[in-house]
Amino acid sequence: MSGSGAKPGNLPRLGTLEAQVMDVLWDHGPATVRGVIEHLPSDPAYTTIATVLGNLDRKNLVTITRHKRSTQYAARVSRQEHAAQLMEQVLQSSRDRAASILRFVDSMPESDLELLRDYLKDRDRGRPS
Repeated sequence: MSGSGAKPGNLPRLGTLEAQVMDVLWDHGPATVRGVIEHLPSDPAYTTIATVLGNLDRKNLVTITRHKRSTQYAARVSRQEHAAQLMEQVLQSSRDRAASILRFVDSMPESDLELLRDYLKDRDRGRPS
């Protein structure tokens, strides 16, 4: 998926139900309102989920495809792209970007540091990630 969703500097915050709906779309792919409801841990009203999906559309987080008898909703960006956009937003709001990055790296578990080291080595060698 392309990064055509919300820009990093102005990502909207997600409410609990909005986050659950996005998780359904990320985990199960495009779905109708009823399809989303089937995968939620609770049993919200159809109109509640339709409203949430409309809100997510206004926030540029879902795309809507209308068919003759149904409407499908899909995530506009992947979960990983969204997480990266959130991290970039936090870094942009930091008064000291370098200190924030270093503090974050210092808090990472060794397995994540090894992943980062390997990625940077491969990137420096010109290999795709």
